[in-house]
Amino acid sequence: MSTSLILEPPQAPQAMLTAELPEARPVIQLEHIHKTYTMGDVEVHALRGVTCTIGEGEFVAIMGASGSGKSTTMNIIGCLDRPTKGTYILDGEDVSEMSKDERADIRCQKIGFVFQGFNLLSRTSALENVELPMLYLGVDAAQRHQRAMEALAAVGLAGREQNHPNQLSGGQQQRVAVARSLVNHPALILADEPTGNLDSRTSVEVMEIFQRLNREMGITLVLVTHEPDIAEYAKRVIVFKDGKIKSDRSIEKQRNAAEELKNMPIIEDDDEEEDE
Repeated sequence: MSTSLILEPPQAPQAMLTAELPEARPVIQLEHIHKTYTMGDVEVHALRGVTCTIGEGEFVAIMGASGSGKSTTMNIIGCLDRPTKGTYILDGEDVSEMSKDERADIRCQKIGFVFQGFNLLSRTSALENVELPMLYLGVDAAQRHQRAMEALAAVGLAGREQNHPNQLSGGQQQRVAVARSLVNHPALILADEPTGNLDSRTSVEVMEIFQRLNREMGITLVLVTHEPDIAEYAKRVIVFKDGKIKSDRSIEKQRNAAEELKNMPIIEDDDEEEDE
């Protein structure tokens, strides 16, 4: 006679169960970051001792008025500038004291950028624009092609690979930019006002892509925006004021871009038949 055993898990105190949950690995660690600019005889303190950690797989929005320090923070996070004082650890590597050339190498290897103005090369196809970051890393042609095709498919542009930017809508151009940010498998995607030039529906479409990439691929996303409604698509919002972090909070009810798109009218693209 066979006997089936039902094993009950041992009971453990709630505190012990909570303690066993692993913490997200830090991707961004800013420790007492100061940034001072000298303008003639005047010193401008853009950042005044900023300390912040962003873990792997987080989706964080950074906000703040003009002069608050958010753009300076973005430049430091993106290795476009370095702090006057303090430590910046990016994906386990101290980049605080790196030279300009060393920071350029780190940007290629570890950071994908998405800008408000798309920053696409006008005379090259979507596929070639997406392949560009891989050229700098010496990726061979076959792998460049495959990874670029996969990235364009991931943002909904399969079939548009040979279109040039002037054959694409603003939203499609931003999708190309998002695809380009993905191809080097970065530790971080840094998006600077990515919806600033887009209409309402297209903005939500771009945020749906970001949420999907964050949810399904676990990509760490930092979004710099001045729009409170766009920040609500993130899971956490950090607000800067006077060179310091004014608040750092989790979004209790994150907006769901995919659900919102179901209730928004579709805007027809003017270029639907241009490449027929």
